Amino acid sequence: MNPDLIHFVVTVAFSFLTGLEVRTYRERFHPDKPQDFFGTARTYTFIGILGFVFYKIDPVHLVPYAAVLVGLTLLYALFYYRKLIDHRQSILLFLVMLCVYAFGPLTQISHLWMPSLLFVLIVFILNAREAIHRFTLGINPHEFETLGKMVLLSAVILPLLPNENIVPFIPLSPFKIWLAVVVVSAISYGGYITQKYFFPERGYFLTGLIGGTYSSTATTVVLARKSKQTGKNSLIDASIIAATSVMYLRLIVIALLFNTEIGKSLILPFLALSFAGFFIALFFLKNSRKEIQTSDFVDKNPLELGTAFIFALLFVVMMILTQYITEEYGSAGLEIFSFVVGFTDIDPFVLSLLTGKYSVTSQQIIAAIMIAAGSNNLLKSAYALWFGSLKSNWRSALVVALLGLVTIGWALRIEHLLCYK
Repeated sequence: MNPDLIHFVVTVAFSFLTGLEVRTYRERFHPDKPQDFFGTARTYTFIGILGFVFYKIDPVHLVPYAAVLVGLTLLYALFYYRKLIDHRQSILLFLVMLCVYAFGPLTQISHLWMPSLLFVLIVFILNAREAIHRFTLGINPHEFETLGKMVLLSAVILPLLPNENIVPFIPLSPFKIWLAVVVVSAISYGGYITQKYFFPERGYFLTGLIGGTYSSTATTVVLARKSKQTGKNSLIDASIIAATSVMYLRLIVIALLFNTEIGKSLILPFLALSFAGFFIALFFLKNSRKEIQTSDFVDKNPLELGTAFIFALLFVVMMILTQYITEEYGSAGLEIFSFVVGFTDIDPFVLSLLTGKYSVTSQQIIAAIMIAAGSNNLLKSAYALWFGSLKSNWRSALVVALLGLVTIGWALRIEHLLCYK
């Protein structure tokens, strides 16, 4: 078939179907206000034909196409003026009409997927009115500011940074340092958004699962505080253990992103520890009290500009300290340093190990990451008892501490085998 004929048929079909969709929209949402609507299915079909024909007449200068567009706009302006008199202000139908008028040029200058995608979006957006309304009512306006910060971190600051090493004692370029910040921030931000908006009626266990993707320590603190109010609760115990189990999976993802060799070596121990934690958590979950199912997790977004800059600073400091300790004290110093760092935020330290160049082997770096993760579990175990209580949280604290000790023992076993070789 002639390409022009195919383009014309596609334009007519999409224009007619859009007109039918507008009619369905009117009957569904505004059955008592037919005067608010501009045109019928036939009207939209003719608008699509006009767009095709007048673009075809002069596809270079677009004078006929623009003239018809101005005429349609003036015609709608008269209709809109009447709506303003009746205190109605929506221009939704005018925007739909502009999309229909664009079908003709799109079918001629682009692939079929472009007008098809435009038609699908029109249908979805018109039918998503109630869902969009509910979403806008539930969203915190502060989230748009946070989204802007994420765009600033990733799409503005990152491309502007040089990709060459500019400081002699720092083995990474500013671009790669900030890339690490963006990746960790994106993982944390994604977990936060998933928890808050996709599972608003989440239970405690889901809080532990998703909270562990961006801060298992903060999740442990909040759940421990809640258990102090509710008393001994197997469900909260399961949630605390689940948060730590997710931490192991999170570290695997980060390691694979920044150092594939080390990431692959961490898969076996961290998966084993994670599955062990999940198995114990499911045991507690099975025996939990079913009357408590929803949680009120603290509504605090982990993505802040100040936090990002502090993270970048800690990342650089950890890299410098790690380089100094490995050169002066070797693997023994790195082990002690890893254990101490575990009682703080371990992400900057882990990233410094994954991206830096040190005078230690890959196996020693793997052991250091595991020691840091293990000592961080000991910190979370102490937090569970401190912010909760011995009576209500001793079981989850014991499990998390045991996971930490096993992690450290596994790391020391790796070091022992390395020394034996």
